[in-house]
Amino acid sequence: MCGFVGFTGKKDNTILKAMTDKVTHRGPDGEGYFTAEGINLGFRRLAFLDLEHGNQPMTTADGRYTIVFNGEIYNYAALREELAEQGATFATSGDTEVLLQLYAAYGDKMLNKLRGMFAFVIHDGDTGELFCARDYFGIKPFYYGVFGGELLFGSEIKALIEHPDFVKEISQAGLSAYLSFQYSVLDECMLKGVYKLPPAHFMRYKNGETHIERYWQAEFKPDKTADLNTTVEQIDAVVGDSINAHLVSDVPIGSFLSSGVDSSLVAARFGGSHTFTVGFDYDGYNEISYAEELSRDLGIASYSKVITTEEYWDNLGKIQYHMDEPLADPAAIALYFVSQVASQHVKGVLSGEGADELFGGYNIYQEPRSLRPISILPRFVRQGIGKIAGKLPAFRGRNFLLRGSKTLEERYIGNAKIFSEAERKRVLRTGTGEPSTASITAPIYAKTKGYDDVTKMQFLDIHTWLVGDILLKADKMTMAHSLEGRVPYMDKEVFAVASKLPTDFRVTKKVTKYAFRLSAAKHLQPKWAEKRKLGFPVPIRLWLKEDTYYSRVKQAFESPSAQEFFQTDKLIQLLDAHRFGKTDNSRKIWTIYMFLLWHQEFFGGSNEGIGDKRSS
Repeated sequence: MCGFVGFTGKKDNTILKAMTDKVTHRGPDGEGYFTAEGINLGFRRLAFLDLEHGNQPMTTADGRYTIVFNGEIYNYAALREELAEQGATFATSGDTEVLLQLYAAYGDKMLNKLRGMFAFVIHDGDTGELFCARDYFGIKPFYYGVFGGELLFGSEIKALIEHPDFVKEISQAGLSAYLSFQYSVLDECMLKGVYKLPPAHFMRYKNGETHIERYWQAEFKPDKTADLNTTVEQIDAVVGDSINAHLVSDVPIGSFLSSGVDSSLVAARFGGSHTFTVGFDYDGYNEISYAEELSRDLGIASYSKVITTEEYWDNLGKIQYHMDEPLADPAAIALYFVSQVASQHVKGVLSGEGADELFGGYNIYQEPRSLRPISILPRFVRQGIGKIAGKLPAFRGRNFLLRGSKTLEERYIGNAKIFSEAERKRVLRTGTGEPSTASITAPIYAKTKGYDDVTKMQFLDIHTWLVGDILLKADKMTMAHSLEGRVPYMDKEVFAVASKLPTDFRVTKKVTKYAFRLSAAKHLQPKWAEKRKLGFPVPIRLWLKEDTYYSRVKQAFESPSAQEFFQTDKLIQLLDAHRFGKTDNSRKIWTIYMFLLWHQEFFGGSNEGIGDKRSS
């Protein structure tokens, strides 16, 4: 796990050093630089493999190809043997040189051979071309943009800002979409002109021209003839194999542990000696005792932290800074603190991200079944019911009728839906509220022809929520503490098995992740294998009713930055309605508050006084 930066154009060591220093937290073990005609590459290393010789940027023996690489290739040893049989020789024993040799041998066809997480750039000294690639699910970040006629790129946006040609400007489309999704869902980031290379894509850049192409697609191919017992055995085998593959390292690795089945199964099977968890100083929001009990059962040392309300709030600005783009998922802060705890004992951790999207773990995936009594009605009947329900005062079952009156494509934009388009238009001061949520999700839904509704939901989440929220915070919060996070469920071999599960093996009327839980029961007691998902629950709803935090958020909502982007009177109405118990607006409030804190971190003074106690 590392961080890299770079830019095309004339050599400038001062600029390159300033950009590289911004990602020091991603790699405190060393730094390296490469400059040549038309290219500048910087690198910070967090050493895991080949501790003595795996330094970057790394160049092939003939001097043609140079790479900067963030991630881990778990099958690098087998690929190294394949290349050696073809006559390749190696000067190092890690995975970086394997990537270089693979590219020299196979070009972009190398990508489908990889098993791992990665973002990398390879410079061809003969042609001047840059080849850039990102892993299958988007575990590792890759940002880029053209400023001043040159390509800037890196592991984090904050590094790009250090380039003197960078122009810092908010994307109105990005802000509008963020208000609905709670994360940056567009390819263009919240900062205008900065883009994310999508997962499973590569990019070529030469002579100012950019070509981007998809090299892999996560497609579901349910096998309706599958036998449940055989499927459970297949899940058990592939998950165990992936966990073992993700343990390749020359340094110790621990495991995050909430009380859910995903992280519990990893902890039960990884064979390490450390687990880490956090909870809050609120009744009902602390599952440390569950994690400690499981760790005792497994004979593993458990390390935990109770996050106080004060330190949670006082670190919010710092966390948004590390996130690079605003993210309104309250669980990100818990992940920040559990990473802090883990970094005091190990250099890397395994985590349970991805199992829900692959195996059908979210409770919302049961909705198509629950809505069936109304969804089977003719469309004109459902629409009529929805119109009538929409005009009536709130009553028990109204939301059921409203959601049932819509198609899946109309009602589901992912795991988070914060502001409707009408609501965000009311609170925004600038722009029209575009793009519509449908314009964002429609191209993804277009690829789900023939899927049932549950599978469509999973497919959409894999291409939006997973990469934009779940994996983003996993990477940024671990790397904030120079900790490598590894996600064994986010493995193409695991997906190959998960993609074939019939829908009833994923979601039933009573349980989510059905076949997965049966597999987990081979290694966990029923109370762990059957436990419903909670993650790291956060008491945001309660905090926003307390005077201290109500006042803090109100100050932000009245700040100059809030006045620049929002109708502040509408923001105060949301806040007051929540405080006095009229309606639960906690997620809407939090989404706007996180944007304002992020804006303070990246734009400075106009928000002065509303953030945390960080002095840097």
